[in-house]
Amino acid sequence: MSLQLIWVLALLATAVGLFVINRPRMDVVALLVMVALPLSGVLNVQESLAGFADPNVILIAALFVIGEGLVRTGVAYRIGEWLTRRAGSSETRLLVLLMLAVAGLGSVMSSTGVVAIFIPVVLSIAARLHVSPRRLMMPLSFAGLISGMLTLVATAPNVVVHSELVREGSKGFGFFSFTPFGLVVLVLGVGYMLVARRWLGDDDGDDSQSVKRRTLGDLIRDYQLAGRERRLRIRPDSQLVGMSLADVELRARAGTNVVAIERMVHFRLKILTPSANIVLHAGDVLLVDIYGERSDLLGMYHEFGLEPLSLQGDYFTERAHEVGMAEVTLPPESALLGKSVRDLEFRSQFGLNVVGLRRNREALVEGLLEAKLKVGDTLLVIGDWKEIRQLQARSRDFLVLSLPAEVDEAAPAASQAPHALFSLAVMVILMVSGLVPNVMAALIACLLMGAFRCIDMDSAYRSIHWQSLLLIVGMLPFALALQKTGGITLAVNGLVGVLGGAGPYAILASLFVLTAVIGLFISNTATAVLMAPVAIATAKALGASPEAFAMIVALAASAAFMTPISSPVNTLVLGPGRYRFADFVKVGVPFTILVMIVSVVLVPWLLPL
Repeated sequence: MSLQLIWVLALLATAVGLFVINRPRMDVVALLVMVALPLSGVLNVQESLAGFADPNVILIAALFVIGEGLVRTGVAYRIGEWLTRRAGSSETRLLVLLMLAVAGLGSVMSSTGVVAIFIPVVLSIAARLHVSPRRLMMPLSFAGLISGMLTLVATAPNVVVHSELVREGSKGFGFFSFTPFGLVVLVLGVGYMLVARRWLGDDDGDDSQSVKRRTLGDLIRDYQLAGRERRLRIRPDSQLVGMSLADVELRARAGTNVVAIERMVHFRLKILTPSANIVLHAGDVLLVDIYGERSDLLGMYHEFGLEPLSLQGDYFTERAHEVGMAEVTLPPESALLGKSVRDLEFRSQFGLNVVGLRRNREALVEGLLEAKLKVGDTLLVIGDWKEIRQLQARSRDFLVLSLPAEVDEAAPAASQAPHALFSLAVMVILMVSGLVPNVMAALIACLLMGAFRCIDMDSAYRSIHWQSLLLIVGMLPFALALQKTGGITLAVNGLVGVLGGAGPYAILASLFVLTAVIGLFISNTATAVLMAPVAIATAKALGASPEAFAMIVALAASAAFMTPISSPVNTLVLGPGRYRFADFVKVGVPFTILVMIVSVVLVPWLLPL
């Protein structure tokens, strides 16, 4: 074993350890790897940065944009509405349709995004059917994971494994190469969850309020916001005219939160999202939340030159099409736990305002901005519906737990839903036909969605999960470093030496187990980057089909059913489903074993060794 190989293995072990403790963030670790490998002389700079030129990285980014287009046009939510109508009052029919819908939608967009979309839908249906969300949330997450086994573009590990095959001289996988395996696993998963849901039991006590999909009025009542709302016009002589919100400092000076601004633009009323640098005009109408102790409201109006206006109906419901609310909770691994609401800087970072906090189901009225956040706290945020939906993509630090019923009427590009579906169909047809490379098909679909105004540039950029892309780019050099230093050869020789006499089935099973176990500690994308070269080299050493061995790694990378931290999809449903760690072990481990058996049997049959 050379010194360079020892260094690469030590660096790999360090990176895995940092992934496990999540300090620093995974994308930062990936960048550190990209710097360490060329500085140590294992790779040159071009080899270390080659991932940025990989077409599959662009493909994954384009798929994030396409998924966002389906959300903005309301396609995903309409599927949820269809699910509600078709399920009727049958829990069994609901579970089957739910898993089929999530798996189908997840086969062409991010499974994490699909699950985030369906969480409030499932909570609403569970409340209507008087069914515990514990019996539905885990089937939801399992379907999201299984969706990664249905198409080439369903999940990043599939694209990574395909890319490694092409790099080794193989033609790689087609768009539907994964589909036969995924369909069998999906049918198996539906049948398994119809039985396993009984192991999850029901909630202790009556949690009907927590599973009900609320309206804006419900949220106002639960967070005790009634009476705090005001609608104030800026008079021409006001000192606020020409000042930015950051300079005004209404929050610090008057205990007042500006949550929206009405402004006449070209004789049309527009609702503006407040930001620190927005400049106030005479005639602007501020929709504000007065959360501080303020007994002298008239004095405040006089001081700032504000004219109070009537506000009909409930709190901001008259502007529900433009201004929305959502409940947000912090998952256990969120980096924001222990920070105060003021420290979050929601307005500057996310374009949203925090107007409420509940702890142990009780609204915290006093000291809202200074309260240190704990696991289980829920925040009420208010702002543009577009920004609220963007918050769903930040699944690592936030979970949008509940969207009010009014969101169904607030898809910013709902009229463009047919065009979004057309763009998606064009991408699939181009990929299946092979007329253009996959990355070009995805980029064409993105351009079509932009041309049809299904998505704008700002939303497109925000939809891309840059952390995932940097993780892939940073981990790709490891495969080349292990190859150059003899690490892959060493791993293959050890695997063949120990199990070569047992036959290819035993080696396929071992590769599945090894990939699934590594995936318990690091992301499935990073696992695929590490294991794909080992699997392909093992196949060549045995004179077997590289496609079969690569397929085993791809299927195992998606089989992250065993723990709530194996995949972001599982983490998303942990809170809404009120699961314990042991619940995933109890249900996920047997299913992973079933998936392994099915994979080891099907792969050699459909992809002959």
